[in-house]
Amino acid sequence: MSGILVIAEHLRGVLSVQSLETIGFAHSLKAAIGGPLRVAVIARHPAGFHGELALEGVDEILSIPSPEDHFDTVLYEETAVQLAMLLQPRLLLVAHTVNGMGYAAGAAVRLGGSFVSDVFAIDTNASRVVVTRGGYANKVQVRLDITDRCVTTVTVRGGSAKAPELASDVTSREIQLDFSLIAANLSQHGEYIDPPPADVDITKAEFILSVGRGIQDEKNIERFRSLAAHLGAVFGCSRPIADSGWLPKAHQVGLSGKVASNCKLYVALGISGAVQHLHGMKHVDTIIAINTDRNAPIYNVATYGAAIDLFEFADALERVWN
Repeated sequence: MSGILVIAEHLRGVLSVQSLETIGFAHSLKAAIGGPLRVAVIARHPAGFHGELALEGVDEILSIPSPEDHFDTVLYEETAVQLAMLLQPRLLLVAHTVNGMGYAAGAAVRLGGSFVSDVFAIDTNASRVVVTRGGYANKVQVRLDITDRCVTTVTVRGGSAKAPELASDVTSREIQLDFSLIAANLSQHGEYIDPPPADVDITKAEFILSVGRGIQDEKNIERFRSLAAHLGAVFGCSRPIADSGWLPKAHQVGLSGKVASNCKLYVALGISGAVQHLHGMKHVDTIIAINTDRNAPIYNVATYGAAIDLFEFADALERVWN
């Protein structure tokens, strides 16, 4: 076994940012792993993505024609398994997204190999792979030594690497896979329901101020929106705020929202720190948490914290410019 295989992900004709970051992650490992870096794209017309996938470090783009352009867990799992068995890569890398988590573990089980999720670092040489992920609610970094006798399937945390620059010398080929055995199990796509438009992009923000249930009432949203604006921060929120309709979904940070991929400073006000929310921000270098509950999980990942009333905290900040 040698080389790295990345399964790209796309939605409505647009490649996932985290897939491009995963390719960058793979590029950084390529020399130590040895062998080629291949990127597979599954679509009705996969050649349409070749221009964007021709990136530095990529040796070959694999076009996998499929019955549908839409993501299907069964289809992606079957593709990953068939390609891994055909190509025998040392690493099979998938973006740690909702879609990626939907099929990566199943593919690993079928391949009889190792599986590690939400990985943000890998140290390796020709015979050893050591992956690093968070553990115990991200209180510690866990390093796992993976055997070299099987394909290791890894989901890569968003923001762990940057997308490489475009290259001009990447080859491509089409591989026809047999999907006849899974045809009856494929889902049928209905329609996309777009979220309400919003004027923020959580994935690109370097400074985010997010609010959670601790703000108590929808009428307090504008106060904290203004606070974020005065501080020069992008205004974010936890899932309960978005689910209640207090802010558009685009503001939500977390597993079912957006990952703060480029964030350097994250301020969490009245956020307990459920696993769903931590997925979107626990990797940020500096996290400031304000929550009166000293046992809140957010403190397990916070760089700094204060168990004080968030409204008193807001009062103190507002006095600075009033």
